[in-house]
Amino acid sequence: MIGDQQSEKGRNMKMLVQSDGFTVSTTSRTYNFQVIDAPGESRQFSVEVSLDSFRATPLKFQDGPLITRERLVQELARETEQSHAEVHMRIGNPDIVQYLERHYPPKARKWTPPTKAGVLQSRWPPVKVVD
Repeated sequence: MIGDQQSEKGRNMKMLVQSDGFTVSTTSRTYNFQVIDAPGESRQFSVEVSLDSFRATPLKFQDGPLITRERLVQELARETEQSHAEVHMRIGNPDIVQYLERHYPPKARKWTPPTKAGVLQSRWPPVKVVD
């Protein structure tokens, strides 16, 4: 997917982030990515997620590619000419909490119609609410 990334220096650069699949070990899944900054220039990155993270949190295996890609893009956006993203990253609890908040918002507890100056808002003609 091609996207614009804004670095701290403010320069605008196009980059392509491609998934190169993942590997599974007894303790983790490691997602591999290739980042193409300019034609002919590419870098390899890997982002590791502990298998315990999938067991101990609401994070699902299906979330693995997206949470790791989002973390990589976040780190790439922070790059400067002096500081580059680490080539191997790990997903930690703060990453998981932020991801779950973004992608799995809390469900509405109970729907209550909004009111405005004591008038019930609905698709029906206004009704005056009497106390």
